[in-house]
Parts: sequence; C-alpha cells; structure tokens
Amino acid sequence: MSDFKELLDRDKVQQCPRHYVLALTDTLNVMNGKWKLPIIASLLHGKIRFKDLQNNIDKITPRMLSKELKELELNGIIERKVYNQTPVLIEYILTESGKNLTGLIDSMIDWGMLHRTEAIKSSWPND
Repeated sequence: MSDFKELLDRDKVQQCPRHYVLALTDTLNVMNGKWKLPIIASLLHGKIRFKDLQNNIDKITPRMLSKELKELELNGIIERKVYNQTPVLIEYILTESGKNLTGLIDSMIDWGMLHRTEAIKSSWPND
C-alpha cells in the first residue's frame, strides 16, 4: 500500500524518473491518438451531440468518432447522456476528470499558437 501512496505523492513522483515516466504514460494512454484531444477540446465548451462533434472535427469519420467516444467514456473522461424521447437524444459531456484537463489543453493551445508564430516568422525572408 505504501508503494501506491508514493505514486500519488507529486514530490516523490517528480524525484523518481521511473514514477515520473509512469505518470506521463498513464496520461498518454488515456489521451493517445489523433482524435481524443480535439474531442475533449470540443467538449470544453459544454455538452454536445454526436453530429455537432463530428462537424467540429475535420476529417473524423462517424466510426472513428464513435470508437474514440467509447474509449474516453471507459476512461472516465466523458459521460454519455441518453434522453428518452422521440427521437432519442444523446449528448456527451466532460466528467470532472475530463474538466481537469482544461489547464493542460490551454497550455497546449498557447504553445501551439506561439510555435506557429515562430515558425511563420522563421520562414519569412529577412529584410
């Protein structure tokens, strides 16, 4: 049991390369793939239907979106809400665990915008 507690102690994890990499691997196992981050980012704006998610994410097929949503649900990142009406209404929403990814995604967006700006600047001829 003490080993488990060590895995949850941030200071100890940061001091041990093995535990540090293990924590990163846990994150990557949940977030891996081309589509999971765009799906999560779309859900940061609130609950959304399948078709709207598909429209938000260029080039994702319905089959792939369905697969990725199931995996995110199994990992506790999203929740699927089914409303018993005609026609059946299904919406997806982030769980608390999913909402905890907001800071990470915001940081990734900030880095991506900065990187894009630097890449564009470096590709322009110097005057």
